[in-house]
Amino acid sequence: MSSTNGEKLFHLGYVSVETSDLGSEGMVSLLDEARRNNAERNLTGILLHRDRSFYQVLEGEESEVKRAFEHIEKDTRHKAVDVLFEGHVDQREFADWQMGFLNLDGLNPETLKGYSDFLSREDNAKDFLENLSRGKRLALMFRSME
Repeated sequence: MSSTNGEKLFHLGYVSVETSDLGSEGMVSLLDEARRNNAERNLTGILLHRDRSFYQVLEGEESEVKRAFEHIEKDTRHKAVDVLFEGHVDQREFADWQMGFLNLDGLNPETLKGYSDFLSREDNAKDFLENLSRGKRLALMFRSME
């Protein structure tokens, strides 16, 4: 499947580690920045945070995904950026998703625009498991890490 500009859809998934504790305020700032940048680039995906680790999948036109990831790699709020997968895809996996977070200390994430609680909702399990892709399998593994 092609995007509106004729480029094939592309996705990239990575993990990284916070360089220092961002805290609730820092996480909200990061969420706002990511949502704004992704909207400008017509990117969708998911961003998970747990125990100072990030997991993110970006999807969209290949040039835009790569441009966004170059910016992400230079971000000093995290280190040890490790690409887990990248390549062309037939369709967006997270087309209706913006960002998801786990464990925002002292903050009710449900009040955040763009928050998704898919990792904690049991009623999503059937749909989620029936459509497991590489990105979603990794998100599930990220959820279960202790």
